[in-house]
Amino acid sequence: MSKESKARDLLARVAQQHHPATLASSLSIEDMVLADLIGREHLPIEIFVLDTGRLHGDTLDLVGRIEARYGIAVRIWQPQLQAVSEYVVRFGRDAFYESTELRKQCCGIRKVEPLRRALAGKRAWITGMRRGQSAARTDIAIEESDEVHGLMKFNPLADWREDEVWAHIRRYEVPYNPLYDQGYRSIGCAPCTRPVAAGEDARAGRWWWEQSEKKECGLHRHEVRA
Repeated sequence: MSKESKARDLLARVAQQHHPATLASSLSIEDMVLADLIGREHLPIEIFVLDTGRLHGDTLDLVGRIEARYGIAVRIWQPQLQAVSEYVVRFGRDAFYESTELRKQCCGIRKVEPLRRALAGKRAWITGMRRGQSAARTDIAIEESDEVHGLMKFNPLADWREDEVWAHIRRYEVPYNPLYDQGYRSIGCAPCTRPVAAGEDARAGRWWWEQSEKKECGLHRHEVRA
């Protein structure tokens, strides 16, 4: 069975056995593949996006393209304005460049807290994470118990290579972020993302000023059991 068939079958099982389920889409190429599989199979799986307030315009444009192509209403979650305002007043809008702690605090306000609201009432969530994206993700399981949020977590593309993701994008003419054509391989908030140099892993362009080898925003914690 092909990887595409396995991913499609897994999504169908999630939709049937873990309803209500939701896809947490960062609008990456991986998440666009999952949206394509959900959309073409008409699966009852919600798709949501965390609009941090600092995303590229090219990234947000994909929301409308998903809705137009697949007839899916993408749900948008935004950070709490008071929390954002307090951070900006106290530390400065771009204080995340100053320390890892301030960067994680910004991610917590703009991404982690909205994620908690987005997952409330769900029985499962789906991500586009792959083992090949970075050293921090080499042990990702296709199916996990997420004890942090108290629900199941599925990573249907965990064992996909980057070229396999692109093959699917091209085969089905799936919309994707044009920033990928400019050297980006992992796209988050605009001030925290840069194109990747030759030889770097896919997530090297995220928070590039930090030295840690395991740079994450806090959305995908590792308190999970396969």
